[in-house]
Amino acid sequence: MEEFKRLSRDLVAHGAILDYYQDTMQIPNGNIAKWDFIKHNGAAAVVPVDDEGRLIMVRQYRNALDRYTLEIPAGGLKTPEEPTREAAARELQEETGYTAGQIELLLTIRTTVAFCNEKIDIYLARDLTPGSQHLDEDEYVQFSAYTVEELLRKIYAGEIQDSKTVAAVLAYKDKYCGK
Repeated sequence: MEEFKRLSRDLVAHGAILDYYQDTMQIPNGNIAKWDFIKHNGAAAVVPVDDEGRLIMVRQYRNALDRYTLEIPAGGLKTPEEPTREAAARELQEETGYTAGQIELLLTIRTTVAFCNEKIDIYLARDLTPGSQHLDEDEYVQFSAYTVEELLRKIYAGEIQDSKTVAAVLAYKDKYCGK
């Protein structure tokens, strides 16, 4: 297999949740290319399932899209070393108020492999106990429960486009709801 060689990685900008670099790469044919690279600490997400089999979803404003989205609860890791299971449980409690009696890994995704290393571990949470939301100062999050069928309709109608949510709902349906 031909090899790619990174000649340099230069920090262009340091942000609150990511860093932007420009890599100078030697590609297998000998040419030199400039590639963008976004470094992300990683994230965790959770598919909370209530006693009736409904999935708890959050509705929040997303600046990049300039609109509200319907998603599974999720958030960035506080440090790259933070265990994602703990982060998923934290995000569940912060965004919905629920705590989980059971939490297990459902799947891992890489969101944008062409230029970003973001990894999201997505967990399944069951045996939910209600509580109070503990939102960050800049968060405004509402939550409600949906059946898998309702969420599938929203995905295929283009109403849910968030990749982690689409992957999580489809994986949950495939693994726990039959074919």
